Amino acid sequence: MDDTTPPARYVLYGGLGSPYSMKMRAVLRYRRLPHDWVQLGTPDTPDVLTRVKVPVIPVLRFPDGRHANDSTPLIRELERLHPGARSVVPDDPAQAFLAALLEDMADEWGTKAMFLYRWLRERDQAQTSEWLAFDRLAGEGREAILGHASRFRDRQVGRMALVGCTPANAPLVEASADRVMALLEAHVMDERFLFGGRPSIADFAWMGQLSQLANDPTACEHLRARFPFVLRWLMHLDDASGVEGDWRPAAAPTSPAIAGLLALAAEVYFPFLEANAAAIAAGQETFAFEAWGLRYEQGTFKYQVRCLAELRDAYRSLPAAARARVDADLPAAAREALRPR
Repeated sequence: MDDTTPPARYVLYGGLGSPYSMKMRAVLRYRRLPHDWVQLGTPDTPDVLTRVKVPVIPVLRFPDGRHANDSTPLIRELERLHPGARSVVPDDPAQAFLAALLEDMADEWGTKAMFLYRWLRERDQAQTSEWLAFDRLAGEGREAILGHASRFRDRQVGRMALVGCTPANAPLVEASADRVMALLEAHVMDERFLFGGRPSIADFAWMGQLSQLANDPTACEHLRARFPFVLRWLMHLDDASGVEGDWRPAAAPTSPAIAGLLALAAEVYFPFLEANAAAIAAGQETFAFEAWGLRYEQGTFKYQVRCLAELRDAYRSLPAAARARVDADLPAAAREALRPR
C-alpha cells in the first residue's frame, strides 16, 4: 500500500486477535464510514506503529493522513467528525454516561477474561499463539510462523501476573465474565442492544472483548454450552451496517441488563479502579482488593488512573437532571466512587 498519499477513506490497521481492533472495525462498519481493513504485520503495515506514540493496535489512518490509536478516543473523534447519523452515543445524556461507563468497564476489566482464557491453559496457549502468528506471518513458512508463535506465547504468559490473569485471580475474573454473559444472554432475547434498537459504544466494547472468547477453544466451548445467544449476538454485531433502530426512550425503566452491569461496576470494577489508584498514589507496584469474597491482585497501571478520573469528570459534568437519573440507576457504592476526590 502506498503510504505517501493520504487515502480518500479510513484505513484500520489491526488484528483478528485484538479485541479493540474488532471493536473499532465493528464501529466503522455500523457507521458506514468507508474504510479498508489491514491486518497488522502484513507487508501493507511496515511502519504503521511508528506513527503513534504508543505502539499498540488498532491504528486508524484518517483520510487526511494522520494516524491515531486507542479505541475510545478514536470513537470520540469519529463522533466529532461525523455527528448525527448512526452515532454510537445515545442522545440522552444520562444514557450516554452509562454507555461510557459500561464501555470503560469492558475495555479495562472485561479484557481480563479474554487474557485469562487465552493464556491460562495449555490448549488455548498453543492454538491461539499459532493463529496470531499466522495472522502476522502468513505466507512466510511454517518454521517462521511456529517460531514466532512460541516466542509470543512465552511473552504473553510471562505477563499474566502483571495484568492480573493468574490462577489465583481466575475465580473472580471468570465469575464476573459469566455474570456479564448471563445478563446479555437474557437481554438479547428481548432487546437487540443495551440501549435499544441500535448499538452503542457499550455494545461495541463488550463485543470486542467477547469476540475473542468466541474464537479461543476453551472459552468458545463455554459460550456455546451456556450462552449460545450471546455467541450469535456477537456475530450479528460484527457487521451491523444494515441495522436501523432507535435509542431506548429516556423515560423507559432501566433494563435488568443495565441494572446488573451497573451492580457489577459497583461491586467489582470501581473497587478495582480505586485500589489501583490508591496504590499508585502510595508509590506501590502492585495492589489487591476483594469482591464477592474473592481476592484479586495485579500490577498497577497508570492508564486506569486516567480512566477513573475521566469517569468522575464526566459524571460531574452531567446536567443536574441527567445526573439525578444516573444516580437513580447507580448503586450507592458506584455513586460514591464517582464523586471527585
